[in-house]
Amino acid sequence: MTSVRQDEPVRPTRRDDVAAAGSELFGGPAGRRALFGTGWWTPVRVIALVAIGMFALGMVQKLPCYESGWFFGATSQYTHACYSDIPHLYTGRGFADGLIPYFDKLPGDMEYLEYPVLTGVFMEVASWMTPHGGSIQDREQIYWLVNAGMLLACAAVLAVCVARTHRRRPWDGLLVALAPALALTATINWDLLAVALTAVAMLTWSRCRPLAAGVFIGLATAAKLYPVLLLGPLLLLCWRAGRWQAYGKTVAGAVAAWLVVNAPVMITHDASGFHIREGWAKFYTFSQERPIDFGSIWLLISQRTGSPLEDANTYATLLMLLGCGALALLTFYAPRRPRFAQLVFLVVALFIVTNKVYSPQYVLWLIPLAALARPRWRDFLIWQACEVMYFLGIWLYLAYTGNGDKHQGLPLEGYQLAIVLHLAGTLYLCAVVVRDVLMPERDVVRKDGDDDPSGGLLDHAPDVFVLGQAQRVPRHALQFEGAAELRWGVARDSARR
Repeated sequence: MTSVRQDEPVRPTRRDDVAAAGSELFGGPAGRRALFGTGWWTPVRVIALVAIGMFALGMVQKLPCYESGWFFGATSQYTHACYSDIPHLYTGRGFADGLIPYFDKLPGDMEYLEYPVLTGVFMEVASWMTPHGGSIQDREQIYWLVNAGMLLACAAVLAVCVARTHRRRPWDGLLVALAPALALTATINWDLLAVALTAVAMLTWSRCRPLAAGVFIGLATAAKLYPVLLLGPLLLLCWRAGRWQAYGKTVAGAVAAWLVVNAPVMITHDASGFHIREGWAKFYTFSQERPIDFGSIWLLISQRTGSPLEDANTYATLLMLLGCGALALLTFYAPRRPRFAQLVFLVVALFIVTNKVYSPQYVLWLIPLAALARPRWRDFLIWQACEVMYFLGIWLYLAYTGNGDKHQGLPLEGYQLAIVLHLAGTLYLCAVVVRDVLMPERDVVRKDGDDDPSGGLLDHAPDVFVLGQAQRVPRHALQFEGAAELRWGVARDSARR
């Protein structure tokens, strides 16, 4: 049995075969005399610089579209896999004409901007920094560059937050910084804003600041809907640990922050009284009415059966609710309280798998959560390979369908295979995380002597509510060595007290 010092940083190149093999490019695994956290080149700074470098490579990958693909010949942006919503929506959502989101109606069928308020503010600020002289092509190019610069800051914040969330495992942030899907999808849309805010929320929760965590959850939810899902795992974990006061602070902070952002846009007043502004509600009505679309399991079923699914909303909601019920049972029956990052990853992955649409940039939601929930290079890279295949698959399929009779690209059957790969990769990572929850001795974070480093007040907290054969593990039993095992709630005699 190998003893693990509780204050010793974890060195992935000494514990992860893939990381050790990859480190040969830079001099090999770190030895016992390696100095960490000294000098300017600290792990967090290295990870931030790597994230910036990968983001820059992603911008280079968009170069064929920047020069012509977005403007001349629609299919070239698909054949080069460099599509982005950003330049197209500069004109398509009225920013080029100076229209104010949520207040001014748009020409065409959309009527109002279909994004949450904080994302709309982000888009509007970028339009303010875009010069209004020159051709529309020049302005769209500059608008994309401005947004790319702002999203680059979000990517750096994301990488730093992940690196700092687990105090003894800063190098796990390298999983985020080097993720191929991050480079490929970072500038497709504005999701990185919500992803960065969610990472800040998880960092502040890990530092035992529940109110601040709630504020950032509220801000992230004001930028994208999915971060509100964090409140579900927190409810279950605080229930099992009896941390109701901390949970109440988090919910209060989230509601307050969300209202501060949304209320000025949400409420309008006229002679008949107060009303919900139609422009503000567009995001929610659009999400509800949106038909099944690219990347979803429902599209795959519809295409394979040859009949449209009229009740996709109902099916997706029921499946999501059943999945959440299963996660609740997992939380209360698990031999040891699941880690916060594990449950958050599972619930967001469940939302992605059951959703009516899977846009390529949605992978950004899971990248930081996967790095915290299962910081193992092999599993992470298997999942990333599946996501890269889907990224290429959707663009080649769109090239195939948009090329007229030429049919250059990926036919329908090939795109369906890409959907299956995306679903299989995500479900594989979910299965590994669930196994770690049921068999805590397999969890690479807990094998190194930690309990729940992203859990904040939940870290090393005793249980007050469990079900079935799960055992209330007292506080002192959680201070165990890396090789100690807790199988189905029974603490082994060798666990350090």
